[in-house]
Amino acid sequence: MITTERLLLRQIDNADAPFILTLLNTPGWLQYIGDRHVKSLEAAGQYIINGPQKSYREHGFGLLLVLEQEQGLPVGMCGLLKRDSLSFPDLGFAFLPEYTGKGYAREAAAAVLKYADEILLLNTIAAITVPYNEASIRLLGKLDFVFKERTRSENGTEELLLFYRQK
Repeated sequence: MITTERLLLRQIDNADAPFILTLLNTPGWLQYIGDRHVKSLEAAGQYIINGPQKSYREHGFGLLLVLEQEQGLPVGMCGLLKRDSLSFPDLGFAFLPEYTGKGYAREAAAAVLKYADEILLLNTIAAITVPYNEASIRLLGKLDFVFKERTRSENGTEELLLFYRQK
């Protein structure tokens, strides 16, 4: 568990399926991350098992649920992913539309990066985004990520921007 001034980040569990179903079908997720075909609570549960929970077991890190501390409401996800196409863990984040523009993504991502530096002892973190996701590009800059190169998605269908952050 990671806490910040306003947020609590914890591992995602099966009880979070309703939130995952909602988040993965927001316009922002669909536009910037892509359709994961999670259209039911059952599919959301499978996403949790085969995504975050599998990553916790295999890599010791994964996407975390981000909760607003005051009311305990889930507002997004943020964490590290291990992609076959990248040499280093990848910072990922997504928030419900009503919680964007409030600094939650920056606060959560900074906490994840601090955890990566101090607990996981990772020296390099990658981040990828589509070229038209200006908000994510700005946030990566604020988090000291540096543009490395243009690349392609794992399936080769989409152009992505690759950034690195080194300690």
